[in-house]
Amino acid sequence: MASATFKEGSKTATGHGPAVQAPNREFLDEIEMRVQSCLGGRVQDLRILCVEGGLILRGRSHSYYAKQLAQHHAQEFSELPIRANEIEVI
Repeated sequence: MASATFKEGSKTATGHGPAVQAPNREFLDEIEMRVQSCLGGRVQDLRILCVEGGLILRGRSHSYYAKQLAQHHAQEFSELPIRANEIEVI
C-alpha cells in the first residue's frame, strides 16, 4: 500500500540513494482509520505522524497490549518503521 503513496526522486541531498517523499496527511489519516478499526476503540485520540522516514504514534490506552497492537498494525499497513510509540498507558 505504501508504495503507491511514495514518489521516488533522483538522489538525496547527500547523494546516497533515491529520495523518498514523506507520506501526506491523507495517507496517515487512512492508516489511523485502519488501525482504529482493528483496535476497536482501545486507543483514544490516536495520531500518527511521519518523521525521518518512520512513524510516531500518539494517543492514550488502558493497556500495554493495545499500545503494542497499534504499533504492529501501523507498521503493517504503512510499511514504514516505527520511530517512537508515544501512546500513553493510563
